[in-house]
Amino acid sequence: MNLNIRGTAQHTYDAIVIGSGISGGWAAKELCEKGLRTLLLERGRQVEHIKDYTTATLHPWDFPHRLENTAQDTAADPVQSQAYDESSKHFYVRDAEHPYIQERPFNWIRGYQVGGRSLTWGRQCYRFSDLDFEANLKDGHGADWPLRYRDLAPWYDYVESFAGISGQAEGLPQLPDGVFLPPMELNCIEQHLRDRVREKYKDRLVTIARVANLTKGWNGRNPCQYRNLCHRGCPYGGYFSSNAATLPAAMATGNLTIRPFSIVTEIIYDSRTRRATGVRITDTETGEQHEFHARIIFLNASTIGTAAILLHSTSPAFPQGLGNNHDLVGRHLMDHHIKVGAMGRFSGYPRQYYTGRRPAGIYVPRFRNVNEQTKRTDYVRGFGYQGYGERRAWNDTYTNAGFGSHFKEQVTSPGEWEVWLGGWGEILPYADNRITLDKTQRDKWNQPLVRISFGIKDNERTMRKDMRSSAEEMLHQAGFSQVTGFDYHYAGGECIHEMGTARMGHDPASSVLNRWNQIHDVPNVFITDGSCMTSSGSQNPSLTYMALTARACDYAVTALKQGTL
Repeated sequence: MNLNIRGTAQHTYDAIVIGSGISGGWAAKELCEKGLRTLLLERGRQVEHIKDYTTATLHPWDFPHRLENTAQDTAADPVQSQAYDESSKHFYVRDAEHPYIQERPFNWIRGYQVGGRSLTWGRQCYRFSDLDFEANLKDGHGADWPLRYRDLAPWYDYVESFAGISGQAEGLPQLPDGVFLPPMELNCIEQHLRDRVREKYKDRLVTIARVANLTKGWNGRNPCQYRNLCHRGCPYGGYFSSNAATLPAAMATGNLTIRPFSIVTEIIYDSRTRRATGVRITDTETGEQHEFHARIIFLNASTIGTAAILLHSTSPAFPQGLGNNHDLVGRHLMDHHIKVGAMGRFSGYPRQYYTGRRPAGIYVPRFRNVNEQTKRTDYVRGFGYQGYGERRAWNDTYTNAGFGSHFKEQVTSPGEWEVWLGGWGEILPYADNRITLDKTQRDKWNQPLVRISFGIKDNERTMRKDMRSSAEEMLHQAGFSQVTGFDYHYAGGECIHEMGTARMGHDPASSVLNRWNQIHDVPNVFITDGSCMTSSGSQNPSLTYMALTARACDYAVTALKQGTL
């Protein structure tokens, strides 16, 4: 591995990639495989595949607190502790070391290391369709996407074929099928729900989740072992991450240099050529500052980090930040609103159970505002459900402490079947959901603190009522009892799907990036992480980031060879 802490003598490369998460890893792979000498900058520490997955094979009893977060964890990390447990804490930042300002509540979950959050992501992979790409134009909320499904479809094929996505083809126009590995199996209660929903509804279905977990060996990686410990890092390579998949492929070319412990403080702009010439970084171990130069730059520091770098990259040409002369960078921050749905119990199938710990649940694709027949008059866009079916465990069913054979039988007998359905809803691209940089407060590396202002509005609040009532109705229709709806009052960032602060579009006056993910006014800077998203859809977005990245890299290298960059 070319782990270049100090950089080459000339500090010059063909390409620089900022950030090593899902989209940054893809950018490194594509650019290196196309022959570009590429520097990958990561602000966090190095994490090597397998070697640094230090908790991957431990049992619950190997942990001092049996995987529970302590009161000290919760107090020290009030944001990050919502996402980590005792086995994954080391893949998340410490809140005190990485402060930010919440003008309105927003949980900014972060993992600063080589691989970023690709080590801890939920792995759900769904394509966007033209229902999503055309939504802004049709209902007037947000800028029009500068591409359509036909533009991205071959790139979805491309990234799925490398990453390995297991799933079931269903033939839905609003959720296009992909290049799938064999699907994981539904258990009996999930199959029951699927059958009953099919009987009762013409506009919806239940399917197995489409996930980046391998159901067979794929591209030199081993199949998923059904341990469901993905957030610890997988020593088998059974799920897609930068560390297991894209970075090894980039390394194999001999063209990649990884430099961890490198905070990018700004992108350097040359007003004479109207191009970026490189980046400035601060070494987090030594405090030293360095410059690195390249012909093209891919900025993939994650939605909020990317916007912060752009805002901090000021110059006479861009006094408000690189590409920000129309005050758009940092605006239109989106997420998915969650923590609403229903659960219910079922008294049948007492002799049936399941084996292993399948790392995927079920999915109910969007069925609202899909066509004229499903159009709502009280809100626009829509939602999907993610969920699972399982038998209640001992800690759900035992009533009091005890001893002897009766107590042992009580805690070892599985309870009734139950199904949980939670909604994932679209949030519109509101201009006042945004990030800015604080003018006075700075962190330990002398970078201005990020300020985040975010909230849902009436459209999402109305949608949430439907998300809850529709889940309750579906479970009742499927024969479940003790159906209970819930709404746990979502706060921004809790879905960890933040996106949209440097959106794509046709017009430089209403967007930051063009149809190839280039900054309109700085064409050799490409942005393909979540910040490029023009709308959020209701699907998990990471697969779309991958496809956009591969597409932009292909365009960038072609343009370099043609001399247009």
